[in-house]
Amino acid sequence: MISRILFDEVITGPQTTIKRILVGLGGTPFTPTSIRRAIELAQSHQAEVTGVTLLDESNFIDDAAESPIQVLEDQERLAKAKVLIEESVAAFHAACDKWGLYQRPIVKKIEATFETLVESACHHDLVVFGLKSVLEYDFLCTDPQRFLVRLVATGVAPLFAVTDKYRAITRALIAYSGSIQSANAMKRFVQMRLWPDAHLKIVMCGKSKDTGERLLSDAAAYCRGHGYSVECQFSLDSPRKFLLKEARQSRADLIVMGNSARGVMMRRVFGDIALEVLRNGNLPVLLSQ
Repeated sequence: MISRILFDEVITGPQTTIKRILVGLGGTPFTPTSIRRAIELAQSHQAEVTGVTLLDESNFIDDAAESPIQVLEDQERLAKAKVLIEESVAAFHAACDKWGLYQRPIVKKIEATFETLVESACHHDLVVFGLKSVLEYDFLCTDPQRFLVRLVATGVAPLFAVTDKYRAITRALIAYSGSIQSANAMKRFVQMRLWPDAHLKIVMCGKSKDTGERLLSDAAAYCRGHGYSVECQFSLDSPRKFLLKEARQSRADLIVMGNSARGVMMRRVFGDIALEVLRNGNLPVLLSQ
């Protein structure tokens, strides 16, 4: 199910590349924050916001189930998931109505697949939804790690993973490796200007302090050139141990991450770092190709 909301032309704001935002309406505890984030960003960027619901009913049906009780439980879980999703759709419409937005007709998708989401994301500048919900809820996929790997690997749009609690974004922690991929993620975040007044802290882990500090200096100069206040930190610790600890100590409100320095991008990023952040962190995460 897809519904699109167009902000009234009288709303003013900065002209940026963010003009179409896709928000997932999954009926999970993360959905209210997703809706609020999407509308907030759409308002400040004069953007369209599209709500998308994805429900793979096959994940609720166990073909091997022989017990009538198990079949009934599966049917009840599916019915509950549908109710929660419909409630999230209603909340999305109510939030848009609150801001005086024009609502376009709803388009229904018969079957939710990975390709459905990618197809929708291809025509948007940013995807907002609770990525942690993919790890904890079975409404969309049976293999969440593989799903996340494929989704980020498509690179069709940055993914903004929200938590279940809203927080203002005033300090962003950028995980930087010096690779072209991580530089692109940093540049995309800066150029999108989602939170132009946020203070940035760029952190880097590695074995060569001299090289790391030189790369950090160049990265900071780039961000300052775009009007951001920036500080940097280099660490000899592994990214997996360092990132969440530093995010807490620096009171970050957001973590920005890109691909790894090596070609096996998703194995390292999701296997060791991003999944660690998504599962054990309590901060929003912006993931970019």
